[in-house]
Amino acid sequence: MTITDEPAFAEKSQGPLSVGHDALTTRTALRIKDRVTFESWIRIGKHLSAIHDASGWWLADWLIFGERKYSERYAKAIAETNLDYQTLRNYAWVARRFPAARRRASLSLQHHAEVASQPGDEQDRWLDLAESNGWSKSQLRREIKASHEGNHTQQLTTLNIRVDVSKRLQWEKVAADNLCRLDEWIVGSLDSAAAAIACEAQSLGELASASAPALPGPCASTEE
Repeated sequence: MTITDEPAFAEKSQGPLSVGHDALTTRTALRIKDRVTFESWIRIGKHLSAIHDASGWWLADWLIFGERKYSERYAKAIAETNLDYQTLRNYAWVARRFPAARRRASLSLQHHAEVASQPGDEQDRWLDLAESNGWSKSQLRREIKASHEGNHTQQLTTLNIRVDVSKRLQWEKVAADNLCRLDEWIVGSLDSAAAAIACEAQSLGELASASAPALPGPCASTEE
């Protein structure tokens, strides 16, 4: 005999994380009714998948709006949400490279991140290939890498770094979760960080140029 706690579901509010009446959601757990049908269980899984896929874009657009609307206060607001600012910046960098009309609903934000540093036409070409072939983000990365290696001979160098063992173990876990080797994950993370910093620096430079007064050049003539 299976003992269930059905009344608890009726008593507790579903809240903003609700996935329907067949499950109770909290920040740390998903409790599904024991008598849920197979079809309802599938529906819950699809709902969770949609939230997972969309949440990165939502967070990115939320940050971009805050930067524009509340430039002097948004940093404090982010701290109060307990969101990781660097992660948000990475999401926002990808979102700026892909306005909403250019985002592919069938591909994840991570797919878009793999091609974000490329020119617009190349972005679309690779995303078209990923869509039509059903590539995972790791497969897309491998295809892009193979294409680059076929176009030119790479000059490789070896970089030796010393890190704490706990850091290496943490990195290896993250790399494994992303279905790639540790060295591939490190290079990919550094490439993404460098591209994000370069993009931000370019945006700041353009903003400074637009707001700075025009100064006469060294060859400009002066008149009394």
